[in-house]
Amino acid sequence: MDKRSPITVVIARFEDLLALGLRTLLAEDPSLSIVAHDVEPERISVVLRAHRPRVLILDVGALRDFAQVRELRARHPDTRLVLLGERLSTPEATQLLAFGSSACLAKDAQARDVRNAIHLAARGLQLMPLGVEDANGASVRDSSLTQREGDVLLLLREGRTNAQIALALQIGVETVRSHARHIYRKLGITSRRDLIALPAPSAEPPAAAVARSARRRAASRPVTRRPLHD
Repeated sequence: MDKRSPITVVIARFEDLLALGLRTLLAEDPSLSIVAHDVEPERISVVLRAHRPRVLILDVGALRDFAQVRELRARHPDTRLVLLGERLSTPEATQLLAFGSSACLAKDAQARDVRNAIHLAARGLQLMPLGVEDANGASVRDSSLTQREGDVLLLLREGRTNAQIALALQIGVETVRSHARHIYRKLGITSRRDLIALPAPSAEPPAAAVARSARRRAASRPVTRRPLHD
């Protein structure tokens, strides 16, 4: 690919004012090219397969759960994810980066920061949030979780014991402990209690727990999804 070719970008669905601002911002940069915009969450994979963009700009509020970031990266490895969210905390941003996003910015971020994140993402680089450190106070440089660490993380968030995780994944208990230590370091936390205390992006559970939780909901009462916009 010609290095001078514009960076192709897909913009997912955002609220009207922010969507207009993003389109205007990117249109002002001749090195960026919007190939699709206002993409509904359920059509994202279809659009990514059709256009194969270098960067996808996605609303954190539209995610089913944080694990969806890992699913998108696995299905579309050539597309980098730049996420925008409301009042994202450092632990939340770190989790999203650990699952494979290239940048996590607030929706009120300055224009130059959004452009910078897109250009860095297109180059395969990751923009870490300020102040992310491990338990020893050292800066965390590699926050990306491996496939297996992602599996372990989802089960840890469900509250499963190391033995239960080992049985579910067909690995040893010591291997589970090793993965857990790596996860804690990459998320900048020190214990399982800290992990469980981390905020979730929505009322829905992680993907691995959807089926189990759906059965519980059916036995009690239906749950209304939070609308993406008015």
